[in-house]
Amino acid sequence: MRSHGIECSDALELAEEAPGRGVFVAALCGLKEGDLVATIPKSACLTTRTSGARPLIEGAALGGCLALAVALMYERSLGPGSPWYGYLRLLPDRECVPLVWSASEVEELLAGTELDKTVKEDKACLYDDWKESIEPLIHTGPLKLDPHYFGLEQYFSAKTLISSRSFEIDSYHGSGMVPLADLFNHKTGAENVHFTNAALPSDSDDESADNISDASSSSRSSMEVNSNSPGGKDEALEMIVVREVDAGAEVFNTYGLVGNAALLHRYGFTELDNPFDIINIDLALVTKWSSYKFSNRRTRSRLSTWRKLNYSGCTSQDSEYFEISYNGEPQLELLVLLYIITLVESTFEKLKMMMDTLESTYDCFSSVVELIKITRSNGCKDLKIINGQKEPEDLKKLLLTESVCCALLALADSRESLYGSNSLEDDLKKLSNCCCISERKLYHSLVLRVSERKILRRLRAYATRSSKKRKL
Repeated sequence: MRSHGIECSDALELAEEAPGRGVFVAALCGLKEGDLVATIPKSACLTTRTSGARPLIEGAALGGCLALAVALMYERSLGPGSPWYGYLRLLPDRECVPLVWSASEVEELLAGTELDKTVKEDKACLYDDWKESIEPLIHTGPLKLDPHYFGLEQYFSAKTLISSRSFEIDSYHGSGMVPLADLFNHKTGAENVHFTNAALPSDSDDESADNISDASSSSRSSMEVNSNSPGGKDEALEMIVVREVDAGAEVFNTYGLVGNAALLHRYGFTELDNPFDIINIDLALVTKWSSYKFSNRRTRSRLSTWRKLNYSGCTSQDSEYFEISYNGEPQLELLVLLYIITLVESTFEKLKMMMDTLESTYDCFSSVVELIKITRSNGCKDLKIINGQKEPEDLKKLLLTESVCCALLALADSRESLYGSNSLEDDLKKLSNCCCISERKLYHSLVLRVSERKILRRLRAYATRSSKKRKL
């Protein structure tokens, strides 16, 4: 790595955790906040700008991760002729992320989880990308590409490495493979090191002035300073200690504050008791419950009213859903929808007559307050405004009628049924007997299932508590 200008502090060492579990970065001595532990020139990073495939990529007008995948496959095809040969030899052929699991493994291990549908959609989309953008390059591209390195399987393998190991460098280079940086393991909420741009020595003060001017008009991100000036002085990445590390301890990076579904999807692992876990309840599941409980006509009418009040769920590709947080608390928009669905007919008709009042309310807090005023005889006497601050939790309490609580319990059961006949206790027992090394796929899929099902348990507890408070 030093031959590419990469400088790494002698205070760091690579250590092997256990056979089959890879390596980690450890501190040989105590590290303090602000210590510089590595400098990595951007020219040493494998990007679409630095790869020998750049003319091919630009000629085909490829962009984003698709372009980076082509660059990675191209450099691999060069073997020892690639400037990144030494680095690429250290990488696995592919990461063990669900994208490259077999169809039967996805069906068996991810059924009911947040990744079940996502992985199947990803596989289909990536096949289309390869068929439309990469396969033509093999046959008609300006470079003589070896089909052995640019097949569908190789593309999927490259995508797993990019999803798990690439970093956003700047707006000029985009994302890229960063040697050394990808050796640091992730730990949620416990980042020890952070990347930023380094100011390498310049040839003149005038050049420095030009670079400062460029930086002032660039993106606000610290990783994008001077991004449109490839010859400027911010042409290296620095790894800075942001949290002290004791001698002998592992040095962690972080992939962000993400839940287990995202960790398994992108990086191929999970964390027990991850506080950023969530579970989604699809809008389709809500409408299915409502149609069964009431009628299709009622469901369509109540959903239409909810939308006219400018409410919507979260969206991803072709689906709409609601998030349930780690502590089992439902998204406000879901509670509003359930509240409207469960209104008695006379109250709902009153609500429709007063729609103009609600449609003119743009503030979420005020909108819910007006909704309660219109539909409840006691108005908003329960609403608490402390020191002039409107509490979001008070909004949810107002919406948690007995009917809404029952609806939440029913939705929790419906969502739980997607996991099959095994109970949470069954999954916990399997997890306790599972080896995270020899049964990696099973282990991490079980952690995901267990974490999601625990959230559903907390959702039931949330609904039950709220129902009991209503009866007091």
